[in-house]
Amino acid sequence: MSRIGKRELVIPQGVTVTIDNNTVTVKGPKGELNIEKPSVITVEEVEGKIITKRPNDVKTTKQLHGTTNALIHNMIVGVTDGYKKDLEAVGVGYRFQVQGNKININAGYSHPVIIEVPAGLKAEQISNTEISISGIDKQRVTEFAANVRSVREPEPYKGKGIRYKGEYVRRKEGKKAAK
Repeated sequence: MSRIGKRELVIPQGVTVTIDNNTVTVKGPKGELNIEKPSVITVEEVEGKIITKRPNDVKTTKQLHGTTNALIHNMIVGVTDGYKKDLEAVGVGYRFQVQGNKININAGYSHPVIIEVPAGLKAEQISNTEISISGIDKQRVTEFAANVRSVREPEPYKGKGIRYKGEYVRRKEGKKAAK
């Protein structure tokens, strides 16, 4: 049995989980999230815990078992604590500017790159070179952070670019070291 699939998810105080047909809805202090669960997986609420079960050991059913459990766990964490991704710009003249629901990025191009923050997410400027993206949906937060990072990914020679806070960028020597 899958370790992730068979774990029991404890429902925290102030969170309600509703299971209707193939929809699982989680409501909490920060908001509400819902997913369509696969029809082969059964989700039950027993004594303040969420349990996911599968009927057989077919490979695809096993994969969906763990995935469904992890998605429900992410929803519970999202509506209680939320998710946050920090990004930093490294390089001369690289900077962020948050203006309402838009992020203005100067990343070494001849023009600034303007990205609109999706509804349900919040972008907060910590400093000129640091930005924080937060929200309740883990998938949307990390996907938007990856889109901002893809404006100018860190390069291995000088290390310039937009990276996640604390991300390690492997550096290369370059032509001088080859001689």
